[in-house]
Amino acid sequence: MKSDIHPTVNPVVFVDTSCGAEFITRSTLSSKETRDIDGVSHFVINIEISSASHPFFTGEERFVDTAGRVDKFKEKMDRVEAAAKTRKGKKAKREAKVAANKQEEKKNAPAKKEKPVVEAPVETPEVVETPVEAPVAEVPANDATEK
Repeated sequence: MKSDIHPTVNPVVFVDTSCGAEFITRSTLSSKETRDIDGVSHFVINIEISSASHPFFTGEERFVDTAGRVDKFKEKMDRVEAAAKTRKGKKAKREAKVAANKQEEKKNAPAKKEKPVVEAPVETPEVVETPVEAPVAEVPANDATEK
Protein backbone atom coordinates (compact mmCIF):
# COMPACT_ATOMS: atom_id res chain seq x y z
CA MET A 1 0.00 0.00 0.00
CA LYS A 2 1.22 3.46 -0.84
CA SER A 3 1.80 5.77 2.06
CA ASP A 4 0.52 9.37 2.30
CA ILE A 5 -2.29 8.95 -0.26
CA HIS A 6 -5.18 8.34 2.15
CA PRO A 7 -6.75 11.03 4.33
CA THR A 8 -6.35 10.81 8.07
CA VAL A 9 -9.30 9.44 9.99
CA ASN A 10 -10.01 11.14 13.31
CA PRO A 11 -12.34 10.28 16.19
CA VAL A 12 -15.19 12.84 16.15
CA VAL A 13 -18.42 13.67 17.95
CA PHE A 14 -21.30 14.99 15.82
CA VAL A 15 -23.51 17.17 18.02
CA ASP A 16 -27.06 17.98 16.86
CA THR A 17 -27.56 21.59 17.96
CA SER A 18 -31.39 21.46 17.69
CA CYS A 19 -31.95 18.58 20.14
CA GLY A 20 -28.55 17.96 21.77
CA ALA A 21 -28.06 14.41 20.47
CA GLU A 22 -24.44 13.23 20.11
CA PHE A 23 -23.03 10.67 17.68
CA ILE A 24 -19.56 9.29 18.37
CA THR A 25 -17.80 7.99 15.25
CA ARG A 26 -14.72 8.43 13.08
CA SER A 27 -14.41 10.88 10.18
CA THR A 28 -11.89 12.78 8.07
CA LEU A 29 -13.38 16.05 9.40
CA SER A 30 -11.68 17.96 12.17
CA SER A 31 -12.33 21.10 14.20
CA LYS A 32 -10.67 23.37 16.74
CA GLU A 33 -13.00 22.24 19.55
CA THR A 34 -12.22 18.87 21.18
CA ARG A 35 -13.81 16.76 23.91
CA ASP A 36 -12.38 13.85 25.88
CA ILE A 37 -14.61 10.79 25.88
CA ASP A 38 -13.35 7.68 27.68
CA GLY A 39 -9.82 9.09 27.65
CA VAL A 40 -9.82 9.67 23.86
CA SER A 41 -9.75 13.21 22.43
CA HIS A 42 -12.60 13.66 19.89
CA PHE A 43 -13.15 16.58 17.51
CA VAL A 44 -16.57 18.21 18.00
CA ILE A 45 -18.57 18.84 14.81
CA ASN A 46 -21.82 20.81 15.25
CA ILE A 47 -24.68 19.98 12.88
CA GLU A 48 -28.14 21.52 12.62
CA ILE A 49 -30.23 18.49 11.65
CA SER A 50 -29.61 14.80 12.20
CA SER A 51 -31.69 11.64 12.29
CA ALA A 52 -32.50 12.45 15.93
CA SER A 53 -34.20 15.75 15.06
CA HIS A 54 -35.41 15.42 11.46
CA PRO A 55 -39.23 15.05 11.23
CA PHE A 56 -38.95 12.24 8.69
CA PHE A 57 -37.07 10.03 11.15
CA THR A 58 -38.87 11.14 14.30
CA GLY A 59 -42.39 10.91 12.89
CA GLU A 60 -43.29 14.40 14.08
CA GLU A 61 -45.17 16.76 11.84
CA ARG A 62 -43.76 20.24 12.01
CA PHE A 63 -44.69 23.24 9.98
CA VAL A 64 -41.52 25.23 9.49
CA ASP A 65 -42.23 28.59 7.90
CA THR A 66 -38.98 30.48 7.91
CA ALA A 67 -39.40 34.20 7.25
CA GLY A 68 -43.11 33.81 6.43
CA ARG A 69 -42.56 32.26 3.00
CA VAL A 70 -46.18 31.21 2.66
CA ASP A 71 -47.41 34.72 3.53
CA LYS A 72 -44.94 36.28 1.09
CA PHE A 73 -46.15 33.96 -1.67
CA LYS A 74 -49.82 34.78 -0.99
CA GLU A 75 -49.08 38.52 -1.05
CA LYS A 76 -47.22 38.16 -4.33
CA MET A 77 -50.09 36.24 -5.92
CA ASP A 78 -52.59 38.88 -4.74
CA ARG A 79 -50.50 41.61 -6.35
CA VAL A 80 -50.24 39.67 -9.61
CA GLU A 81 -54.00 39.07 -9.74
CA ALA A 82 -54.75 42.74 -9.03
CA ALA A 83 -52.39 43.83 -11.79
CA ALA A 84 -53.94 41.33 -14.21
CA LYS A 85 -57.42 42.77 -13.62
CA THR A 86 -56.34 46.31 -14.52
CA ARG A 87 -54.12 45.31 -17.41
CA LYS A 88 -55.42 44.92 -20.95
CA GLY A 89 -54.43 41.99 -23.12
CA LYS A 90 -52.31 42.23 -26.26
CA LYS A 91 -55.30 41.82 -28.55
CA ALA A 92 -57.25 44.68 -26.91
CA LYS A 93 -54.19 46.94 -27.05
CA ARG A 94 -53.62 46.14 -30.73
CA GLU A 95 -57.27 46.81 -31.63
CA ALA A 96 -57.23 50.13 -29.76
CA LYS A 97 -54.06 51.16 -31.59
CA VAL A 98 -55.53 50.29 -34.99
CA ALA A 99 -58.72 52.23 -34.21
CA ALA A 100 -56.69 55.27 -33.13
CA ASN A 101 -54.63 55.12 -36.34
CA LYS A 102 -57.81 55.00 -38.47
CA GLN A 103 -59.20 58.07 -36.71
CA GLU A 104 -55.92 59.94 -37.29
CA GLU A 105 -56.02 59.05 -41.00
CA LYS A 106 -59.61 60.28 -41.32
CA LYS A 107 -58.74 63.61 -39.69
CA ASN A 108 -55.62 64.15 -41.78
CA ALA A 109 -57.01 62.97 -45.12
CA PRO A 110 -58.51 65.69 -47.42
CA ALA A 111 -62.20 65.41 -48.13
CA LYS A 112 -62.77 63.62 -51.42
CA LYS A 113 -65.92 63.64 -53.46
CA GLU A 114 -67.25 60.23 -53.75
CA LYS A 115 -68.36 59.18 -57.17
CA PRO A 116 -71.64 57.35 -57.32
CA VAL A 117 -71.16 53.72 -57.88
CA VAL A 118 -72.76 52.57 -61.10
CA GLU A 119 -73.30 48.94 -61.42
CA ALA A 120 -72.68 47.40 -64.80
CA PRO A 121 -75.68 45.57 -66.19
CA VAL A 122 -75.38 41.90 -65.70
CA GLU A 123 -75.65 40.04 -68.97
CA THR A 124 -77.75 36.96 -68.81
CA PRO A 125 -76.98 34.29 -71.32
CA GLU A 126 -79.76 33.68 -73.82
CA VAL A 127 -81.43 30.36 -73.49
CA VAL A 128 -82.45 28.84 -76.79
CA GLU A 129 -85.39 26.59 -76.46
CA THR A 130 -85.43 23.59 -78.67
CA PRO A 131 -88.81 22.05 -79.35
CA VAL A 132 -89.13 18.68 -77.85
CA GLU A 133 -90.97 16.23 -80.06
CA ALA A 134 -93.60 14.25 -78.33
CA PRO A 135 -93.11 10.54 -78.62
CA VAL A 136 -95.54 8.87 -80.97
CA ALA A 137 -97.36 6.04 -79.43
CA GLU A 138 -97.70 3.07 -81.66
CA VAL A 139 -101.15 1.70 -81.86
CA PRO A 140 -101.39 -1.99 -82.57
CA ALA A 141 -103.05 -2.64 -85.85
CA ASN A 142 -106.27 -4.44 -85.68
CA ASP A 143 -106.97 -6.76 -88.54
CA ALA A 144 -110.65 -5.94 -88.41
CA THR A 145 -110.20 -2.20 -88.81
CA GLU A 146 -107.95 -2.47 -91.78
CA LYS A 147 -110.43 -4.36 -93.90
